[in-house]
Amino acid sequence: MSLDAVRRIADAVLYEGYILYPYRASAQKNRSRWQWGVVMGPGYAAADPSERDFTQAEVVLEHSGQPAVQVILRFLQVQRRSTEPSGPSSQTWDEAVECEIEFTVGRDELLGAGYVKDFAVAGGEDREPLDHDGDAVRRREPLAGVVSVRAFPLDGPWQAVRLQLRVENRTAADPVPRRREDALPTALVAAHVIMTAAGGEFISMIDPPEWAKTAVAECENVGGWPVLADPDGGRDIVLSSPIILSDHPEVAPESPGELYDGLEIDEILTLRTLALSDDEKLQARATDPRAAALIDRVEAMDPRDIVKLHGTVRSPRPAPSGPGAQDAETMVARTAASGEPEWIGDPDVPWWDPGADASVSPDTDTVNIGGHQIGRGSRVRLRPGNRRSDAQDMFLIGRIAEVQAVLLDVDDNPYLAVALADDPDQDLRIAHGRFLYFAVDEVEPCEATS
Repeated sequence: MSLDAVRRIADAVLYEGYILYPYRASAQKNRSRWQWGVVMGPGYAAADPSERDFTQAEVVLEHSGQPAVQVILRFLQVQRRSTEPSGPSSQTWDEAVECEIEFTVGRDELLGAGYVKDFAVAGGEDREPLDHDGDAVRRREPLAGVVSVRAFPLDGPWQAVRLQLRVENRTAADPVPRRREDALPTALVAAHVIMTAAGGEFISMIDPPEWAKTAVAECENVGGWPVLADPDGGRDIVLSSPIILSDHPEVAPESPGELYDGLEIDEILTLRTLALSDDEKLQARATDPRAAALIDRVEAMDPRDIVKLHGTVRSPRPAPSGPGAQDAETMVARTAASGEPEWIGDPDVPWWDPGADASVSPDTDTVNIGGHQIGRGSRVRLRPGNRRSDAQDMFLIGRIAEVQAVLLDVDDNPYLAVALADDPDQDLRIAHGRFLYFAVDEVEPCEATS
């Protein structure tokens, strides 16, 4: 099985927050890096209660009786770069080396006593001559840890287990660092795990089936959150990430590449990067090779590339048919040719206008409430629910309102746009389209409603 698509998501996790805008070592923001998925050495974790020396993922796995799980643990090893001999303009900077620990847990271990994998990552030192006198020296501390995998059978008729994967950092630092920046070279940074099942399928932690809800609720995840990661919608791959994702995450096709800066919006950060002065860009390029590549990539973008970062709309409904409608292939072709976003539908009607989708008609659609077809002109009694956070809604309980439109949200859930029947200024509100909005379970038909 190819894991290329999953690795693209995992790489985005691996380097999120690696270097922050404006991408210079001298920037205050870049003096406090490495915020996600940091698994510290046990000595420092014991001294600082805000840190931990392990990460744990638990997920439900249903299987055929012969399950096996491939595990890929990925993290960054901090590589500290300095200049020797040091001078007044020299500075220390933390780069990173990607590390992977891969192994497979078979049926006997998985359904038996479990499996324990010790791992070690070598330290080292590299020297690179600089143009001026001196060397760039890169040092890495040795790392050690252990990955344990256990499966706990679930009660009931289902052939399923609660799968636990725990990663512990066992790197011993002597003496124990006093400051976080001194402890980072012995940490596993941005640690995350990819698990692939054979002879079984994982259960979604976000939307489990009814039979698995109790088992999913009992799963204990520490420092990570497992999501289904197969881009094709399958359930045989899980990514446990220190950044909470949804099931089947994807890298947006319009994204030009990594921007590293703490989940920032691509368009905003791209434009801000382009606005850096030549001197600031020069400093960023000198700070880190990844920063240099980022600056080069952003400067190479043309206006069409930048336009693609703005206003992307992915409709949750099928494309309408009929005169004036575009098919998806036409839309993609026009977008590629012009660099401008194209909408599926009548090109003369904005995508947000109800007229852009012939499958809905707010003025004539109806919804069944209590055996009555409720639509424009129907009268309803308001019963705002407890989920509303506006205290003023309590004054609307029992009020009579006239339905002005039946609307659908992006998940096709119906809502009613209503106007209060006894307010003297409702004609003005209706003329301006200023309605109140209620879910169908927050209203009841008036007895006069037919």
